This record gives sequence, structure tokens and C-alpha cells, in this order.
Amino acid sequence: MQEAFPLFTVMESTFQSERHPSTRNFTHGFVLKNETLAQHSYASKVPPEITLPVFMFVGGALGNVIAIIVLSVSRQGRKSSAFYTLVSGLAVTDLLGTCLASPFTIANYLDQNVLNDQRVCEFQSFLLLFFSLAGLSIICAMAAERYLAICCAYTYERWGVDRRFAQKFLLFIYISHIFFCCLPAMGMARSQPQPSGNWCFIDWATEELVAAVYMVVYGVVSALLILGTIVLNLRTVHRALSSAAETQMIALLVMTSVVVLACSAPLVVSRTRPTYDLAAIRIASVNPILNPWIYILFRKSLFYRLLGVFRRRSSTAVPIWRGICTFLGPNPWTELVKCTERRQH
Repeated sequence: MQEAFPLFTVMESTFQSERHPSTRNFTHGFVLKNETLAQHSYASKVPPEITLPVFMFVGGALGNVIAIIVLSVSRQGRKSSAFYTLVSGLAVTDLLGTCLASPFTIANYLDQNVLNDQRVCEFQSFLLLFFSLAGLSIICAMAAERYLAICCAYTYERWGVDRRFAQKFLLFIYISHIFFCCLPAMGMARSQPQPSGNWCFIDWATEELVAAVYMVVYGVVSALLILGTIVLNLRTVHRALSSAAETQMIALLVMTSVVVLACSAPLVVSRTRPTYDLAAIRIASVNPILNPWIYILFRKSLFYRLLGVFRRRSSTAVPIWRGICTFLGPNPWTELVKCTERRQH
């Protein structure tokens, strides 16, 4: 009886190996073929389109982390500035938006049923509503701060606009925008997957009165922020070119404003053309990728170096151009022909 047990064990193991074929693995022994096939099938299910969202996620997160570090190690005078406090707030906002919203898009490429969950869809819609509006609000606040500092210096000093003032204003933006953007999840508007199926947003084509009112208010607020940013920048630019420090701040503000407005506009236009929704959300996702590199490139030391190189080149180019014009005289084409003929002879 004792010798029958090993024989029975061998027969049972042979029977199990026939039911579950295996392949030889020289590091882990035998591996079942079903597990190997499952791994291959999972790898084949990963779509190649996921490369772009992953790349944009990594680029946005890494760039904003670098920008926050660069802004944190700057000089104490810049740390206490209300303008650079707002710039840091915009970098943190972009970083949070990238880290919170992008994983849902990546997960939807792996599983097309992720956004079919209404709670997930509403949460992603809230994230897009909040971070889009918060970015526009911070940009407008930056433009207003520069306008008050340059064009209304007395009011700027009387209000005590400093780092703490900017921090309180950022806190007000976050709290008010969280409440406003939570209204669709509370029943004021309905969130649904967009035609491309890769992201969720509020339903702009609804005929419900309350939802229509909310969408009109959201659109009007966004348009006013964009218009206010443009007007304040235009009123400030021609007054800020007297000093290099103000020129650097205005250059940073204008470049950031152009990037934010250019990336946000297609998302608004796509509401009238739903077939462009995927391209619009991808363009909007470029915003947090480009913004941090503007902060990095427009650092004070680097900006002064570029400004010095530009001034040196312009100062050497003007005398050269004047000498050319003096040499050529009133008839430059005739003089050029004579010079060519003399060189040929």
C-alpha cells in the first residue's frame, strides 16, 4: 500500500499536466501555457494610441515639478512678490490638473468601460471644468497684478498687494471654483462621454433650462476672463518697457497668456463641432506642458543674458546698416552693380 501512493501521485501529476499543458522556464520551472497566453493576450490588448497620453502626462508632470523647484530656489525678493506667487500657484495648478485628470484618460485606453461609470465621468468632468477655469482666473489675476503695479501704483500700495495677498486670492479662487464646478455633479448639469469616447464633459447640447443656464454662465465667465486678460495686458505692455525687471515680468505674462488662451480656445470651439473634441482636449493638454518651460526660460538671470545679447547685436547691427546705407548712397541698386563690375574686372 505504501508503494502505491507514489505511483498514484505520478499518475495524478501526469493527468494534471495533460489538462494544463506547460512550457519550460529555466528560471522559474514550469509555467502553464494558459498563463503565457493570457500575458500575450493582455499585451496585445494595450493599444498603441496610449503612447501619446502617457508622454503628455510624463512631460506635464516633470516640467511642472522642475518649474516649481526653479521658482522655489529663486531669490528672496522674487519669493515675496505677489506676481511670482501667482506664477507658482499656476504651476501647482497645472501639476495637480495633470496628475489628477490624465490617469483617467490613460485608464480609458486600457479599458473602454472606465468612463461608462457615471461617477467617474462626473469626476473627470469636474476636473476639466475646475482646472480650465482656475488657469484662466490665475492668468487674469497675474495680468491685473501687473496692471495695478505699473499703472495704479498708489492703489497697489494702499491695498497692500504682496505675497500673502496673492496667497489669499489663490485660496479664494480654489474655493469658489470648486463650489462652482461641483454644481453639475449636484444635478445642475449632466456629464457624459464625448463623441471620441476618451474623455467626459458636460452635455452642451442639452435642452434643460437649468443646465443651459449653467453652461451659459460658465462660458460667459471664461470669455470675460479671456477678454480681461487681453485688455489688461494691452494696457500694461507699453508702460512696462522702461525697466528690465518689468520687461521680464511682462514678457513672462504675455507668453503665458498666449499659451493658455491658444490652448483653451479650441476646447470652446469644439462645442460647436463635436467631431474635433479629441483634438481640442489634446491641445488643451499641451498647456501644462508648455507653461513650466516658459517659467524656466524666463528666469531673471537667463532673461538678462538674452536681453544683453539682443542689445549687443542690435547696437552692432545699427552702425553696420548705417555704413552700408552711406556707402550705397541714394541709388543703392546702381552702386551694387558698380561694385559687382569692379570685382569682375
